[in-house]
Amino acid sequence: MITADWKERLHKYITGILQNHKHKMIAINSMPDHLHMFFGMRPDQSLSDLMRIVKGDSSEWINANKITSSVFRWQGYGAFSYDKAALPSVATYIENQEIHHQKKSFLEEYKEFLNTFGVEYDEKYIFKQLE
Repeated sequence: MITADWKERLHKYITGILQNHKHKMIAINSMPDHLHMFFGMRPDQSLSDLMRIVKGDSSEWINANKITSSVFRWQGYGAFSYDKAALPSVATYIENQEIHHQKKSFLEEYKEFLNTFGVEYDEKYIFKQLE
């Protein structure tokens, strides 16, 4: 549901949410069916609380401004941590999402991340493709 005509506004809005909570956005990019954020996180806020705020506030903004023709809701989130040495390669990866997803779908990519990081999962809880 994220389209090219409003994705930059969404990125700025979400970056503002992170900054208001004193985190540092390093890279953000989105495709129609998902969004990647790479950010430095301060340790005194839990990731689950931050994601609840980001998802809730951004959904409220999208819906209040009638940016989509139907009600917008995020499905969920996945989170992975990286060391400081990986910063340039992860940021480049996020910035090049359009190129990357010409070769691999989001669902394929997400399962690959889960497997690479050794995360056990149940298929019924994996993200659903846009219809």
